[in-house]
Amino acid sequence: MADDYRFGIEEEYFVVDAESKAMQKKMPAAFIMALKRDLGKTVTREMLQAQLEVMTQPTASIADARAELQNARRVVGEVAARHELSFFAAGTHPTATWTDAQQTPAQRYDGVMHDLQMVGERNLLCGMHVHVELPDPDQRVDVMRRMTPYVPLMIALATSSPFWRARRTGLMGYRLAAYDELPRTDLPPMFRDKADYDDYIAALVESRVIPDSTYVWWALRPSHKHPTLELRAPDSCTRINDAIAIAAIYRSLARHLVHNPQVNADLNVVDGAIAIENKWRAQRYGIHGSFVDRESRRAITIADFVEQVIVQVAEDARALGCEAEVKSARAILKQGTSADTQISVYREAEHRTGSRTEALRAVTSWLAEATLQ
Repeated sequence: MADDYRFGIEEEYFVVDAESKAMQKKMPAAFIMALKRDLGKTVTREMLQAQLEVMTQPTASIADARAELQNARRVVGEVAARHELSFFAAGTHPTATWTDAQQTPAQRYDGVMHDLQMVGERNLLCGMHVHVELPDPDQRVDVMRRMTPYVPLMIALATSSPFWRARRTGLMGYRLAAYDELPRTDLPPMFRDKADYDDYIAALVESRVIPDSTYVWWALRPSHKHPTLELRAPDSCTRINDAIAIAAIYRSLARHLVHNPQVNADLNVVDGAIAIENKWRAQRYGIHGSFVDRESRRAITIADFVEQVIVQVAEDARALGCEAEVKSARAILKQGTSADTQISVYREAEHRTGSRTEALRAVTSWLAEATLQ
């Protein structure tokens, strides 16, 4: 495989009523057929009928990935409008109630829901996944372990889920708090090598706990279907620029870790525990918090961590043609994440109208508009 670190982005969306922006409980068959006709295999249904997923084709061009996402969102928007629907990208739907959601009919989803029970029914959440091909697929477990300390940063930059069931949660990214109710989520264990990972998967499969490794849903995992390492932690990004920035950072870090095998080579269980703590801090505070830095024994701000990463992967970003996109993480720090804007829109509307209902309506309207900008 060429040393170009091809990548692809998967985005999950909420499908909503065009006027009220309420969650669409049942997906109209004609809507799905029209999407399939216009987008083909790049659009799929999710476990709950209120959700869709679109995906870009494997590419080495950050510009092509951006263009594909823009086209997918445009097409979904146009098709949705013809069916009196709309959609938006966010980690949670601000006002939806999970008890109203309906499962998508499919044999796989039947099995998952049977296993997960109510925890599966509560999985009304949308994320962004980024796949990056590695020159040697056998390196994926090693890179996964050494990538772990960076995952909280990408969570912080992507936060878009401050509301749940019409309530402020107090978290900038509530989605992972709900998602981690599922088994085999959170950050991956600190496997020493591919043999450890293979042994773990074999034990679960041969015990008939899971059919295969696609039922392992960690924040970072070796893909079962592709020769990629898949980032699964970020919320679905409302703004395309945010999604592209995070994908560029992740891809650049993947190349950096492959080319510099000494980086994070000595990570151990303490580093894993610190990464879990930083993951929580990313969910709670978004870009406004700080992370634990084991080496200095001090807190490091998200802004400082972003600058460190930009410097660290500068050569890799230039080699991959995504230097500007990596640096655009600074724009996220300046303007805030989707969660920041949602909270700002909510506060302004509540102050203006005196109504929590109207404030939440303003948030869902902004989400639908911003997703298509």
